[in-house]
Amino acid sequence: MLTFAPRRVVVSGFVLGLVLSSGLALAGDRIGSVEIKGKPHNQPPAMAFLGSKHAATLRDYVEAIDSAAKNDEVGTVLVRLKDAQLSMSQTEELGAAIKRVRASGKKVSVFSEAYDATDLLLASYADNAILQSGGPVSLPGLHMEEMFLADTLAWAGLKADMVQVGDFKGANEQMTRNGPSKAWDENINQLLDGLYANQRAALKSGRSLDDAKLDEAMKIAWMADADDAVKAGLVDAQIDLPLLHDSIAKAAGLSETRITSLTKSGEEMDLASANPFTMLSQIMKPQTHTITSETIAVLHIDGTIVDGDSKAGFSGDKSVGSRTIRNAIEDILDEELIKGVVVRINSPGGSAIASEVMWQGLKRLAAKKPVWISVGDMAASGGYYVLSAGSRVYVNPSSIVGSIGVVGGKITMGGLYEKLKVHTVSRSRGPMAGMFDSSSAWNEEELKAVRTKMTETFGLFKKRVADGRHGIDLTKTAGGWVFTGSKAIDLKMADRIGGLRDAIEDMKKELNVADAEVADYPPAPSLGDVIEDMLGGQASAPLNFAAPLATEAQLAAAGKMLFGDQAWAQMAQAANGLMQLRKEPVLLMHPGVLVIR
Repeated sequence: MLTFAPRRVVVSGFVLGLVLSSGLALAGDRIGSVEIKGKPHNQPPAMAFLGSKHAATLRDYVEAIDSAAKNDEVGTVLVRLKDAQLSMSQTEELGAAIKRVRASGKKVSVFSEAYDATDLLLASYADNAILQSGGPVSLPGLHMEEMFLADTLAWAGLKADMVQVGDFKGANEQMTRNGPSKAWDENINQLLDGLYANQRAALKSGRSLDDAKLDEAMKIAWMADADDAVKAGLVDAQIDLPLLHDSIAKAAGLSETRITSLTKSGEEMDLASANPFTMLSQIMKPQTHTITSETIAVLHIDGTIVDGDSKAGFSGDKSVGSRTIRNAIEDILDEELIKGVVVRINSPGGSAIASEVMWQGLKRLAAKKPVWISVGDMAASGGYYVLSAGSRVYVNPSSIVGSIGVVGGKITMGGLYEKLKVHTVSRSRGPMAGMFDSSSAWNEEELKAVRTKMTETFGLFKKRVADGRHGIDLTKTAGGWVFTGSKAIDLKMADRIGGLRDAIEDMKKELNVADAEVADYPPAPSLGDVIEDMLGGQASAPLNFAAPLATEAQLAAAGKMLFGDQAWAQMAQAANGLMQLRKEPVLLMHPGVLVIR
């Protein structure tokens, strides 16, 4: 239990000297502080050069925590969660960093004003879990919601004319059924079992609870106050925020409360004094890398996989384009000082064609430089297709991988046209010209053609996986199954448990480039790129400049208000998949409408 007493607080930046007003700081006489705010970015976002506080990535937070182990000034570490929005796999990567600091002999405390399930998971890796006095704790377990929209589409006059290859794929079911098939129910239940087992294992180990005590704690903490959470063993202490630093200093035996920020303090543009024309020129121009020393490149495949360029998609949902990735691969190949590449995948899949284009690009890259894979939250369907191009695959225990299968189709809008009194006249020339007529469903001949194409794609998908994942048993892994990272290791779908940091550090050791820099590809988009994406190419039309932006923002705000942030993000992802069906009938897409709380 922590104790606390008032002490004088001296706050210094990471780069300041050791001489303070009270004299020389002793080795290990400081609290190393890391603040995790909101949802960590997977890669540097647009205009990241404006300052790290605007652009903190998961890797930034991991490196900040890791830096404490080798920082002689730091004697104890505080990780403060400020409205953090972490996924299970992100807590596993951050938790691994906390364990490395503890292994160096230093104590780590986690503080939050409120704890939800993922916050508690992260705190379970620390020595002390501290809660704001009177704060709430919520640990009800895992809850998953699936939305089946067939009846909704029928009510609107729409029909999903879709087929899938792979009994366990399930990606078409949200549009074609009002409930899950037996195969999909089996698939998703084993995935949920795996995620829940990982959650319980972390909590039992970190909080020293057996199954019975954890069950009792969860019965209490579906909605608990601070007193109940402490009694249940989920947190160690409750402390009022103004007393937090002094309490940690006293518990660590520090003579004074000295705080060192471990988060990188990148240069920020002075928006007040900068020449407006110079500033506009800077933020509008494309971002580039200047490689001057040995480097490991991190290539980000983050979002729904699409043809063409990466962009912000439906209501802000990200997409990753095959053209953007291929261009980034060529940039990497041109840099002799880039010694190896770690591909970081966070994707549910998408376009079958774009997935193949990315796969080919990575194989071209692998012929010149080592290419390894690091999976974040998910490498499913097309994401797993791309993964098979790497020679070594790292996953977090709760990463979701697999979904080896194919789904395709179109949305038939004839019923909607009738409701809206819209009269359409279709004219076709050519034997297959009417395939994508919007008002009518496929006939038997057309349906056979689509299924044949999908079966060919499925065969190529399995071949790519079999060639890349030696020893994999496709009878147990293909057909649409999705697995946790920990189970994927046993099935030879991945090689090692570990996060992005592990993949990078292992590659440095293997290539004997211990001091190599790390560069992210593709570079963060400029403001001009962001505006062009959001306005759909209409940035040059002044009269239309604000209208598309307002419409998208209003749609997203309304969706989040009605369905909540998590559900809306999943629905937007599904909508992106539907929009892709307008131009190609075959997708490698993981089911998007899954909400896990």
